[in-house]
Amino acid sequence: MKAVGLYQYLPIENEESLLDVEVPKPKATGKDLLVKINAISVNPVDTKVRAPKDAIEKEPKILGWDASGVVEEVGEDCELFQPGDTVFYAGDITRQGSYSEYQLIDERIVGKKPSNLSFAEAAAMPLTTITAWEGIYERLGITEKDKGKTILIINGAGGVGSIATQIAKYAGLKVIATASREETKNWCEKMGADVIINHRENLLQQLNDEGIGEVDYIFCLNDTDGHWDGMGEAIKPQGSICSIVENEKDLDLNVLKSKSVTFVWEFMYTRSMFQTEDMIEQHRLLNKASDLFEEGIFQTTLTKTFQPINAEQLKKAHKEVESGKMIGKLIVENEA
Repeated sequence: MKAVGLYQYLPIENEESLLDVEVPKPKATGKDLLVKINAISVNPVDTKVRAPKDAIEKEPKILGWDASGVVEEVGEDCELFQPGDTVFYAGDITRQGSYSEYQLIDERIVGKKPSNLSFAEAAAMPLTTITAWEGIYERLGITEKDKGKTILIINGAGGVGSIATQIAKYAGLKVIATASREETKNWCEKMGADVIINHRENLLQQLNDEGIGEVDYIFCLNDTDGHWDGMGEAIKPQGSICSIVENEKDLDLNVLKSKSVTFVWEFMYTRSMFQTEDMIEQHRLLNKASDLFEEGIFQTTLTKTFQPINAEQLKKAHKEVESGKMIGKLIVENEA
């Protein structure tokens, strides 16, 4: 089957950074589905995994952790899907990815594709939806009793921020999103943010100017190091902060001590990476989100499309993601 892979980890400008390759078509066994891929999304994790390093792969390394498509085969232990079902999923970072014609994926981390979304619109959503949903409901522990509380979403116009705003509004929270450009501010408003402040300026001062003051929750989706002290100032005593962005410097936890603040990480691959007992929660989460897309409560965050799925188009997509100027999500799809 056709795929896009790499043997060396190179800058995206290098013509060998991503290559069109032929690899054997896999067969579904166990709990795996074999999915024929229609559309894929490129996320920051793709560019981080591809980033230059010394390793050399003997077999093509296939990236890609967002896809939508049609189930072609099911393993003997599968119970959730049948051939012909349309699905979307974010995959498993420990396995070969979605830059290919077909992909094996454990059915416990797959959801039914929203019927009202195209394959492209659906492929834009799984990774960011899982990340935002787990961050808000599981890591920050937000429940019905928290309706009306405040959440600050740092980087509201990015892929995760775009759907996190929608999920937080669905949870009944007052959403303060950060954005620094006119176009990103407009996008945050479109996603449903109640208030928009600038992450390049003092967070607490802006919150005070808006009559909000310290917030109950912070969801940090950009530059944990750079926002650490600002988050410590902006969070309420006994509040909670969740981040998805790894720190590059040591974080001073004493910043949070006097306020008894909870800090927690969200990494959406934890369940598949460690084969946790509750892996199937990602299947349930995606199915719930699919229902909310179909009901019109959530909207896709797709903003840019490339065609078809090949090395040339994926290089363009990687460059776009690495630019740091992305609003919403981009996808690469095969022409209908």
